[in-house]
Amino acid sequence: MDKVGPILRHIFGEQAYDDRIEKCHETVEETISPETQYYTGLGNSTMWGGNNVFHWLAKVVRVREEVCKGEFSLNLPICDHLCNKTLCMLAKLMQQDDFNSLILRLKHNLVSKNMERCTVFAFLDADFITAIRHKLRELKRTARRQPHRSVLEVYSQERPTSHHVLPPPHYFSEKVGVDCCVLYVPEVENFPLLDGFFFLNSNPMTLVGPRMTTANEHHTTTSTVRQFNEHLSAYFDGWEELSQELSWEIIYVQHADSTPMNDWRRCDVDNTDGVSKKEGQRIAAFWKGKMRQYQLAISPGDFRRDEALRSEA
Repeated sequence: MDKVGPILRHIFGEQAYDDRIEKCHETVEETISPETQYYTGLGNSTMWGGNNVFHWLAKVVRVREEVCKGEFSLNLPICDHLCNKTLCMLAKLMQQDDFNSLILRLKHNLVSKNMERCTVFAFLDADFITAIRHKLRELKRTARRQPHRSVLEVYSQERPTSHHVLPPPHYFSEKVGVDCCVLYVPEVENFPLLDGFFFLNSNPMTLVGPRMTTANEHHTTTSTVRQFNEHLSAYFDGWEELSQELSWEIIYVQHADSTPMNDWRRCDVDNTDGVSKKEGQRIAAFWKGKMRQYQLAISPGDFRRDEALRSEA
């Protein structure tokens, strides 16, 4: 169901499942810029009509509005896997303002439990950033460590205002410079360590990386951190030098009704992926000394402007 959505006739037959998977992926991968107009009905109640894109990539859900006690229908991505693939494609093809409008329409869906990979796009929304700034809870390595406010709280005028989808490293032909206030979203689903990241123009410059997590998630490992640095070294010019000068923050994002994560996450030394003992110890020391960690509990209410204004007051 994560791959094709809750359509029974495509789940219990192997050939039907394979055919459906192939067609869904073709629909996304073969989209060209003029065809992004077919996706503008996501997040609203537009009738499908002859929109073949929706027949493969969308579902209709019934939404109950508690305030007016009414109901309405809404077009949403059919599943998490295709939502992430679709949003990464649209992020590359759509104009920034059009893509931001799409994110606003999908805002409640992006923070639902079955759309975790897509939540990173919520960091493009100004009201969301405003609402969460004062909700970031630091995870301290030791109780005696001095508290440290997140860069999102200290530099309240700074936030991601645009996005860039990062292809797999072997498709990246020429390194680029780091841009501040750009949300970098990996196209691959198995990107190491973070679900996305952005740089803020603080002193020193700060890398902020959200990661969807659960309270019982395992600690990270030195090989994972090494893979992350190798990926960024393939993308960004001068990364080895820049990475030493950065301030680092990782935001562990959880749903508000989940068991809260309270403990600082270690970076355990391992010897996989060719990491020597000496290098592993160096990476673990870097993690212990420089990686600030924060826990964030989110809910659909974090997108409401009134909630953002209350947080700012």
